[in-house]
Amino acid sequence: MNYLRLYFTLFGLLLLAVSSKSQQSKYIVYFNNKSETGYSLAQPSAYLSARAIERRTRYNIVIDSTDLPVVEKYVDSIRAAGAVTILGRLRWINAVMIQTTDVAALNKINSFPFVKSKDSIALRSAFNGRMVKNNPVVTLLPVAQRPQQPAADVLQYGASATQVKMHNGDFLHNIGATGRNMYMAFLDGGFFGYLTNPLFDSVRLQNRFLATKDFVLNEVSVNEDNAHGMQCLSTVAANKPGTFTGSAPHASFFLLRTEDVFTEQPIEEFNWALGAEYADSAGVDVISSSVGYTKFDNPAYDHTYAQMNGNSTTVSKHADMAAKKGMLVVNSNGNEGDKTWKYLVAPADADSVLAVGAVNSSNVIAAFSSFGPTSDGQVKADVVSLGQGATVSTTSGTPGTSNGTSFSAPNMAGLATCLWQLFPEVNNQKIITTLHKSSDKYTSPQPQYGYGLPDMKTAVGLLVAELSTATSSVTNCTATIQWNSKDIASMQYKLERKLPGETGYSVLQTIAAKGTVFSAQQYSVNDALQVSGIIQYRIVQVIDTNTVGYRAYAIDSVSVTAGSSCATTNINDPAGNNEKIKLFPNPVTTDKLFVQFKEQGNGSFQLQLVNAQGRIVQQELYNKPTGTATKEIRLNALPAGKYLLVVYKNGEHYSTNGFIKQ
Repeated sequence: MNYLRLYFTLFGLLLLAVSSKSQQSKYIVYFNNKSETGYSLAQPSAYLSARAIERRTRYNIVIDSTDLPVVEKYVDSIRAAGAVTILGRLRWINAVMIQTTDVAALNKINSFPFVKSKDSIALRSAFNGRMVKNNPVVTLLPVAQRPQQPAADVLQYGASATQVKMHNGDFLHNIGATGRNMYMAFLDGGFFGYLTNPLFDSVRLQNRFLATKDFVLNEVSVNEDNAHGMQCLSTVAANKPGTFTGSAPHASFFLLRTEDVFTEQPIEEFNWALGAEYADSAGVDVISSSVGYTKFDNPAYDHTYAQMNGNSTTVSKHADMAAKKGMLVVNSNGNEGDKTWKYLVAPADADSVLAVGAVNSSNVIAAFSSFGPTSDGQVKADVVSLGQGATVSTTSGTPGTSNGTSFSAPNMAGLATCLWQLFPEVNNQKIITTLHKSSDKYTSPQPQYGYGLPDMKTAVGLLVAELSTATSSVTNCTATIQWNSKDIASMQYKLERKLPGETGYSVLQTIAAKGTVFSAQQYSVNDALQVSGIIQYRIVQVIDTNTVGYRAYAIDSVSVTAGSSCATTNINDPAGNNEKIKLFPNPVTTDKLFVQFKEQGNGSFQLQLVNAQGRIVQQELYNKPTGTATKEIRLNALPAGKYLLVVYKNGEHYSTNGFIKQ
């Protein structure tokens, strides 16, 4: 972390140089080391929660010195130096934040041998006590204008249907991913009225508000502060069926105030770092942050576009560190698109952060949505979501609409949380790249859209395909195809086969999925081979079997090689013949083969004749009428030998029967 300390030292020197006429009151003090710590890397449970340790274990993240708390006796010495208040400890950069105007105390702190450096990070605040800033503009949404939906969905979205369904987020919810047992932390400027807002009734009743912390005033309560964070939270946590349901309504939440809405000073970036470290220790999975930093009350502190490279600003470095610890960090890309600045804001520029821009309900970019790329060429925003006309809570707890990437970001964070709930075996960066690949502009990203609008159904398909495995073997001319994949009972598989000489796959068998909940399942199918050569199989997983929303993905493919004996082994074996049809005469002594269909229903059938070498030598279509029917096939062009009649009905394998032409 030496590069972080170097940056902060240089940054602090700049602040001191340009602020000589202003009275500083808040500082960050860096320590040389943690050699006198009372903690051990071998016993992380003393300073990390079980969930935080489990996250590191699951994703092979090494517990290192940045996880160790700062040395407490150093903090005690700082506090005892004079009129000094400890504002927070930052273990990732081995520092402590303090407030003081005691010059003697500052001089004494500088003299301590364990102090590496001290930088000023904020002026003395002009505000005393607690104030509530004007709330963001939210327009009440009349009941008649709230979208309606059919009752088939598991959740009844009401006014939020558009912002969920434009991503096929309802698909995630319908297969059981609603955020349950996932921890989300919101970093914002306040959560006014969340304790009484009726849209959060279920969260309160189920004790899913796990903790709150105000890093601005160094206290616990966040209920009296600005409403912006509450409105962001509502896009995820609201759960009033038929009125307003959020994108991850069953997640659990940490509400962390890091933003001082009355001022804009560098300390807020350090407050964000405090919030991120708190979230990490608590075992949070996803951080949703709708703050951003470019300009400050003192222009000398302003960031430049050149610094929007993910490696320059305090907040972006800490956002990347949060991602390094295994959390998924989602941040608004900024509302500067129609302003002079124009570009994204920190920490959206961090390369490990999912930055979210804003579109309207027609997927047209909002003019205010900040532009990318970063100054070093990264595609930003990463993705977009509804941020123009987004449904959010009013301060009275009813659905309203508002604008901003502040609202597109948490909506996407909630959906990403649900996706990760289904695939906890993949890490945060895999979730981000999957969302990229699922988006509508993935092959041609644009400066405001980034990779575009993610599709959660596509994301699920991409991940099941990547994580599935398949094997094949052949014994005594019987092929065995086995595969593992994640599914739920509403899904199905189609095992497809391509015989030697065929140019495309045909469905061999349709298999119903077995999962009672979305989980890993195993399957095995046997195929009696009656040809020789290479037989190829493809496993297609149908993740949505509904006619309107049908979606299928080829998740794996395998092949077997059948020896020459397989062309004759099963051809006269009654077990290899399908009772659905009957061939006569067999052997064929003339040039006519008759195929008798025993089923009564009609249908479109494809009839293929395959020789002993596995090549299709003749094929034709047959539209079978209702009732028992017999089809005549002319064989005058075929030499004597052993053949298979392979029959497909409506594109799926129906039967395979052997016969001999004399």
